[in-house]
Amino acid sequence: MPVATAPLLDDPFLEASATTPAAGEPHWAFGDDIGVLPRIFDAEITLAVMTRRLDAALQANIAAQLGSERGISWHWRGGVGQALADDLAAHLPAPAEGAALIDDIRIVAEAMAYLFDTDTIGVRLRTLEGAMCPRFHVDNLAVRLVTTYAGPASEWLPESAVERAGLGAPHPGKPEALRDPAAIQQLGVGDLALLKGDGWIGNEGRGLVHRSPQPAPGERRLLLALDPG
Repeated sequence: MPVATAPLLDDPFLEASATTPAAGEPHWAFGDDIGVLPRIFDAEITLAVMTRRLDAALQANIAAQLGSERGISWHWRGGVGQALADDLAAHLPAPAEGAALIDDIRIVAEAMAYLFDTDTIGVRLRTLEGAMCPRFHVDNLAVRLVTTYAGPASEWLPESAVERAGLGAPHPGKPEALRDPAAIQQLGVGDLALLKGDGWIGNEGRGLVHRSPQPAPGERRLLLALDPG
């Protein structure tokens, strides 16, 4: 998964421009090629998504993991080489049917490391039977990549649908964070999504507002999240 189609910035957490988008302008970028992901460096972009469909081998691997009674809660912080792949294989409930999944995660991690010019990536792979973060919220970190391998994918809001004064823990008198329920957007299964948070320099108070969806009864999600550095 080469990402050499776009240059890296000297500092991966600084915007390419000091401008901010005009009210109502899109702050997201979608495409079916890896070249869309570096759009996250644009000042106005808080969501960059490579849309994709999972191939048959990968879907079979995912089904094999979810078919086990044992869930997955795997964490890794380090390089993106063979050690990552070996550690993941040791933690899969069905490692004999995990080659395609391991390869995909390693490729995504390598792309993340290249894009943000880092030797260290934090990776989490988890099965979830409930909403991990059910309220709309903003991450305080700089950026995170998420992809849903199975189950409902993450939901997000365009800025026009957000009342930021309502974000955070609820309390009496606090407004609703969601202005327009009809404006809720949802990623697709397999999509690679870079979410810019409030911790990105110059993006304070503009982090992408998103939440975890609630799976249907008996449904399990398989979620991958990666953080650079």
